[in-house]
Amino acid sequence: MSEDIDIDTIEKRMSGAVTAMKSEFSALRTGRASASILDKVMVSAYGAMTPLNQCAGINVPEPRMITVTVWDKSLIDAVDKAIRESNLGINPVGDGMVLRLPIPELNEERRVELTKVAGSYAENARIAVRNVRRDGMDQVKKADDLGEDEQKIWSDEIQELTNAAIKSIDQVLETKQAEIMQV
Repeated sequence: MSEDIDIDTIEKRMSGAVTAMKSEFSALRTGRASASILDKVMVSAYGAMTPLNQCAGINVPEPRMITVTVWDKSLIDAVDKAIRESNLGINPVGDGMVLRLPIPELNEERRVELTKVAGSYAENARIAVRNVRRDGMDQVKKADDLGEDEQKIWSDEIQELTNAAIKSIDQVLETKQAEIMQV
C-alpha cells in the first residue's frame, strides 16, 4: 500500500460533496414550512453579518407557516429586510417581536423550475466527485512505488467510490424532485 494514496481522504471528500448537495437541497422550498429554508439568511446585526438563527428563534407551528421570534427589538427591521432580500419568495408579516412567514402554495411552473435547480445542485455535486476522482487517479499515477497491477487495483477502488457517490447523488436528487413535484 502506497503512502501517497489516502483512500479515506478521497472517500471523505466524495461524501462531503454529497453532504453539501443535501444542505443545498434543504434550502429549496417545497411548499411546506421548514426552518432549514432560513439557514442561509444573514442579518446585518451589531455591525456584522450574522446568521438569522443567531438573532432569532425559528419555529414551524403549522405546515404552511414559519415564525421568527426576534430576540432584540432593535433588530426586527433588519431581520425583516434580510428575509425579504433572501430571494426565498416569502414576505414576512410583523406581529410585535414575532415575524410570521406564510409559505405560499407552489404552482406547477414553480415546481418544474425548482426541480431544475435541484438538478443543477446535483450536477455540481457530480462534478465535485469527479474532481476528487481525478485527484485520486493523479495520486495513483504519480506513486513511483506501485507496479501496473497495484495501480489498476487502486484505480478500480477509486472508481468504485466514485460510482457509489454518483449513485447516492442520483438517489437523493430523485427523492428531492419527487418531494418538490408532490402536490
